[in-house]
Amino acid sequence: MVDTIVLLPAQNSAAILPIMARYSAILGRRIVVTYRAGDIVLPATGNLAADSGKSIFLEESYQQQGSVKTFRWEIPYPCIVELSEVPEIPRPSASVNEAREASAESVRQPNALEPKIRPA
Repeated sequence: MVDTIVLLPAQNSAAILPIMARYSAILGRRIVVTYRAGDIVLPATGNLAADSGKSIFLEESYQQQGSVKTFRWEIPYPCIVELSEVPEIPRPSASVNEAREASAESVRQPNALEPKIRPA
């Protein structure tokens, strides 16, 4: 374990410490955050990857064409409207291939999703 040393100015250091990295206690946990982007308020859900003291960084992983991709985004402190921890989503036990096979089987069944044709 490596100790990190942060140099603070001699004046007002006690006032600075409480506002630095205010969300560091929940790093690595799944959170939902409502944030302001211009005139719009947006929700976001992901794992809290980092807290710089000025912004938080969310991370979400997904699978695309057989490879795992990671998406990260930064939300500055002033834009955060609400932030809360959410319980972990249970991982599905079936693999992606099994889900694809099941969906392919449903397409093969006759009359499965046949559009209704209405007379003109």
